[in-house]
Amino acid sequence: MDFLKDFWTFLKIRKKYWLAPMIVTLLLVAILAIFGQGQTVAPFIYTIF
Repeated sequence: MDFLKDFWTFLKIRKKYWLAPMIVTLLLVAILAIFGQGQTVAPFIYTIF
């Protein structure tokens, strides 16, 4: 949790709020790729890329 706290502080101090949606999107795609291995989600992951 310290990492998230430090990251949020970095975003506030540096005024880099535009990074937050990109990082959240990348995390969601990564979670989908990890949990979707070998399941029926795989064809949808390939269409994204």
